[in-house]
Amino acid sequence: MSEFQTHTRTRAQESSGAIERLYITMRHLFNRGFYKPMGISGETLRESLLILRPEIYGSIAEEKIELQGLLYVIDRLPYGIEECRYTNLTSDEGYDKSHFKPIIPLKRRRNCYRIDSEQMNIEITRGRSEIYDILTHLTFLYIESHKIMKQVLINDEGDLIRDWIKLEEAVLKKGKLTQNEKEIALTHTANFLGRTFEEVNKIYPEFACPEDEHRFLKIIYYLGKGAIEEVLHDSKRLITFSPVLRERLGHHIHGERWATRVKQELFDKGLMDRPLHIISANMHSVMNSLYAEKALTTEMKGKSSLEVFEALSNQENGKFRDKVTKYALRNGMSYLKDESGTNIDVQIFDMAQFSDHHFSSEISEANIQASPEKAPVIVVMDYAFGEQAYETMDELLKPLLIEGKRYWLDVESVSIMGKAGILEGGKGDIMIPSSHIFEGTADNYPFKNRLKRRDFEENGLKVCTGAMITVLGTSLQNRDILKFFHESTWNVIGLEMEGAHYQKAIQAASKIRGSISSKVQVRYAYYASDNPLETGSTLASGGLGTTGVKPTYLITENMLKQILA
Repeated sequence: MSEFQTHTRTRAQESSGAIERLYITMRHLFNRGFYKPMGISGETLRESLLILRPEIYGSIAEEKIELQGLLYVIDRLPYGIEECRYTNLTSDEGYDKSHFKPIIPLKRRRNCYRIDSEQMNIEITRGRSEIYDILTHLTFLYIESHKIMKQVLINDEGDLIRDWIKLEEAVLKKGKLTQNEKEIALTHTANFLGRTFEEVNKIYPEFACPEDEHRFLKIIYYLGKGAIEEVLHDSKRLITFSPVLRERLGHHIHGERWATRVKQELFDKGLMDRPLHIISANMHSVMNSLYAEKALTTEMKGKSSLEVFEALSNQENGKFRDKVTKYALRNGMSYLKDESGTNIDVQIFDMAQFSDHHFSSEISEANIQASPEKAPVIVVMDYAFGEQAYETMDELLKPLLIEGKRYWLDVESVSIMGKAGILEGGKGDIMIPSSHIFEGTADNYPFKNRLKRRDFEENGLKVCTGAMITVLGTSLQNRDILKFFHESTWNVIGLEMEGAHYQKAIQAASKIRGSISSKVQVRYAYYASDNPLETGSTLASGGLGTTGVKPTYLITENMLKQILA
């Protein structure tokens, strides 16, 4: 008789289970309407995050405070969030018409409102993925705050270490801190953070913002202060979801409003019957690829296309970008600034208004062969966020209803370009997917990608082909689960947040609902913003800089050549 064998779970299996629990828990808390992140109701969320130990959050499970992860999170949350005991997630409920001034995080396009000294309202208009993003970031913040509290609180009577008292004096001091006072405060802060003075001094300016150059000290102080009050006075921090948000979420209210405006614009311009090509990309790559060289003939004389694009990506060259935009608006481009709350702007390019002299040299090789009435129309939509990709694409592909009559879109292709984490390369490399897999489920979406590896060869960039995994949030990934997906027969080459959602909407519209042709062409290409399997190459290590310029425009160029050929 064989002995009973116990099964030991691998780290990848533990991580997968933790992600599933996070997903289920966050939906449960949303339906409940409120919870205390550091109370009993937030326990499952905290435990799952500590089991998962996402790469983006660095040393979250260790005693020392995680600085790079803290910087990543703070850039994606509103200024002053660390001071607030109450965080209220709302729908678009009219705060833009109030006296409250909107606060927009540096790295996330969302409106936030500081209601009073204790409360921050955050508008959710981009679907559930935005809620997952905020809740995981706030959970990380509060876990770190309790790590600070444990280092500075001596006993249950509320006695505090001298280092904390000195930090408090610096933060509450009226007037500007001198260099000497700043370094004294940093010395005391480094002591209880478990970091060297060199480490905190180096990262200090990265937290600075126009409102406060000493923001780092305030963040550490108010995070610790909030945790101390939770422990000593049971003044728990609270996250609530407004009744209107709970009622509206999942009903495509913002997506429908956004898509109707885009289709109405096409109808008003008489473009509904023309071949339509939808591109999900940023708001500069298509416009610059078509117009930049011609718009900047004098300024960029003798420069290569890549040098022109690198110059335009430089923050100091705002005048050049403005000149390209004005030239584009005079020569076939229309621009729709978002008014729906989706935060997705739109550009419409009517190629019938183009002539050869408008094109940049790289694109002019693919001249339009069609007559003006059959010339393509290109609709470029800004990046969606997670599940919002399904909502917006699903609504956009539906026919436009005017006075009871349906007007169908003649969609010939949908092209998706974006940033993604790569699993077998480095920053700036290119991924050409053959399918999308939705994490945490068995859902998979194979497709025929019109973009091929050969389209990108001989450009000095590594090109990977294979499956891409669509994740619940890039901040939830860890090395173990990504290694499993990469090394197993799933053959996953990278991870992103929108692919499966886009493809689900395209397949539903083309294969089931008949809203668009079943022969619609799809193009997917991503450039690597990070490699989560490499220490020091995660998203928390910083942006791409000019590394992303070459792959961005190489992908754009190949998409446009196929569309215009």
